[in-house]
Amino acid sequence: MMSKNSDFDVVKEIFSWISIIVVAAVIALVLNLFIIANSRVPSASMENTIMTGDRVVGFRLTYLFQEPKRGDVIIFKFPDDESLYYVKRIIGEPGDIVDIKDGKVYLNNSETPLEEDYIKEPMIPEADMHFEVPEGAFFCLGDNRNNSADSRRWVHPYVYKEKIIAKVIFRYFPGFKMIK
Repeated sequence: MMSKNSDFDVVKEIFSWISIIVVAAVIALVLNLFIIANSRVPSASMENTIMTGDRVVGFRLTYLFQEPKRGDVIIFKFPDDESLYYVKRIIGEPGDIVDIKDGKVYLNNSETPLEEDYIKEPMIPEADMHFEVPEGAFFCLGDNRNNSADSRRWVHPYVYKEKIIAKVIFRYFPGFKMIK
């Protein structure tokens, strides 16, 4: 038969474990809601930077301290269906003119195409495209241009800053890799 002191120790131990679990759950919830964004990339649109099935972490606070910029890989609410999150690279910034000609991207009427060492392969040329990025918005493309549903294809082609969830920082599965 157990003494009252032993019963009290068991209850105290159970309460201690429950407290630890509750605190850990609250910390995880706060991190996920306010600091990090965890996302699985379901398609090949960002290959070879991010592969199909990779899991990435974005930092939600980045754009509180700086503006999004060309080259950033972002997680955002898809402009044509905000219930979906997309991952793409910012190509055009507010006020930019983006022209796509002969499978190359040109910014602001430049005669030299944008240097993009991150794309999987050269774009297959298609009809010329012209975009004028509105203030507060961004033009985004996948790194796998020949297999990406991106700003070129959307009904609403621009991602507005308030719809950006996070800047992708690293891939954690499979294996760790910083995202540039």
